[in-house]
Amino acid sequence: MTATVDHYTETQRGALLETLRAFLRIPSISTLPEHRPDVDRAAEFVASELRQAGLARVHLIEGEGNPLVYGERIEAPGKPTVLCYGHYDVQPPDPLDEWKSPPFEPAIRGEDIFARGAADDKGQTLILIKAVEALVQLRGRLPVNVKFLIEGEEEVGGGHIEKHIREKGRSLGADAALICDTEMFAPGLPSLCIGLRGIVYTEVEVTGARQDLHSGVYGGVAPNPLLDLARILNGLKDAGGRILIPGFYDRVRPPDTAELDAWARLPFDEERYKRDEVGVEELTGEAGFSVFDRTWARPTLEVHGIRGGFTGDGAKTVIPARATAKVSMRLVADMDPAEAFEQFRRHVERITPRGVRSRVTLLAASGPSKVDPANGFVRAAAAALTEVFGVPTVYIRSGGSIPIVGLFAEHARIPSVLMGFGLPDDNLHAPNEKLHLPNFFRGIVAVARYLELLGE
Repeated sequence: MTATVDHYTETQRGALLETLRAFLRIPSISTLPEHRPDVDRAAEFVASELRQAGLARVHLIEGEGNPLVYGERIEAPGKPTVLCYGHYDVQPPDPLDEWKSPPFEPAIRGEDIFARGAADDKGQTLILIKAVEALVQLRGRLPVNVKFLIEGEEEVGGGHIEKHIREKGRSLGADAALICDTEMFAPGLPSLCIGLRGIVYTEVEVTGARQDLHSGVYGGVAPNPLLDLARILNGLKDAGGRILIPGFYDRVRPPDTAELDAWARLPFDEERYKRDEVGVEELTGEAGFSVFDRTWARPTLEVHGIRGGFTGDGAKTVIPARATAKVSMRLVADMDPAEAFEQFRRHVERITPRGVRSRVTLLAASGPSKVDPANGFVRAAAAALTEVFGVPTVYIRSGGSIPIVGLFAEHARIPSVLMGFGLPDDNLHAPNEKLHLPNFFRGIVAVARYLELLGE
């Protein structure tokens, strides 16, 4: 059957590619309110594609935020029900001057298609839809039951889908979730992600005087929130990269020996990674831990931006009244987001210099996740990928966070199979985002084969 689906995708290559292009042309930027009409257009596009794929009960679930798109095909009694998840919203394309082609005018260079959302996550969402369509077209029915739940707020926190899943819980009626929103470890190497880091995203605000002050008149007596914010940030990590928050590492569950041995067999060139992927002269982080440990299995703390005072052209001698910083922490199993936030908040309070006040605001949080590779849904996915790509599937983790995975586990009580077809150099959230087209087409075949194996 794999060859048949493979032949189907080959004969439909032009139509599949044009559908992908049409999807990528929609600037569905969820972070910018002025693009709400484009977000709605993308939701309607997904609904149309689900109908074309043969799904029933296709409709938009409206609520607070961008619509969810739902569809189902329930026709396999006694067989598993797979909930397919993806998102149709994308990040802003800035900075525009770094794009080699316009971000919403898809361009093919070599075997890659370049556009915002190509890999994250429009291209991979379309893989799920077209795999189902291929099976319906070829067989007239599906070997398992499928449901689709596609959201439009993944890039802004996913508030709508979180509320939906919390309310529905087990009544979502699925045995496992299938998500294509991760990457393969290397080109041609099928990969299943079995671990994700969680996240706690915060804003730290430091305030001093009631208003900005003249540094000549008040310098030397007035507290400077920018300087004191810098002191606070400097007190979060030491020079060796270790996080200084008391108790922060207490719940960290290290990888077991089998997983460490598997990582050691991955094709990885640290010098090339440093030079070509990260683009730095030296890697940093905790001493004594490998790159995989530091990016997959250790918690992190990063500062994303600092705002305050005068930053325009010319000079303005001002002592700012306030300064803010965006700070996030990535969490690993078995860390708890609420506990980590409270540890962080208390530490910031403890190291705040005298003369200023600090306030920590939680902007977003989600827990880490880890799935057992022995799970039957995961094993079937590995078998499908191995069959289609012709080499054994590897198990990896990701340093990123996909909050929906934790929500599915906590409220729907289902595991998530992270069958991703991106590549490490796809430039997610950056200029010149791309998707490797051979992965797009083989991904359709692999997902179709996965659904077949589950139905056997």
